[in-house]
Amino acid sequence: MVRMEEPLYTILLVLTLLVMVVGLIGTVTPVLPGTVLIFLAALIYALVEGFRTVGWPTLLVLGLLTLIATSADLWASAAGAKAGGASGWSVLAGLAGGLVGFILFTLPGGILGAVVGVLLSEMLRLGDWKKALKAGSGWLLGWVLSAILQLSIGLVMVALFIWQVIQGPE
Repeated sequence: MVRMEEPLYTILLVLTLLVMVVGLIGTVTPVLPGTVLIFLAALIYALVEGFRTVGWPTLLVLGLLTLIATSADLWASAAGAKAGGASGWSVLAGLAGGLVGFILFTLPGGILGAVVGVLLSEMLRLGDWKKALKAGSGWLLGWVLSAILQLSIGLVMVALFIWQVIQGPE
């Protein structure tokens, strides 16, 4: 087992927590993989410190939470758009619009681009602005719910990691 000196341990812990904070920010941004960053930070921490405080059972739970949170971004916004009446093609147009918007204008552009993608697709499909607005609003509601879910899961992941570190080696 790796024995770390106290200053190195402190530096490792601070760097890990900083990456986790960036991960928490990433849970509410469409492109930054927030919970993935939190999981990777915990994994690297565990590897470097020899799995003394954060073991495989904790990493397995963090990995499962990461999968749930990461998939929420896809299914929640799509479910919201579908609930608002959007077609499958409109959901894809929203994803494409979100990607273009993010590349050109960062986070606000990503959100706006996705809504515009759904709106334009539905407008072309149905020719009815009211139905198109309902579909776009559904996508936006789904994205907000996804962000809340991902942030909540991210907070649980960080809390679980900190709890394990505070518990210390077994």
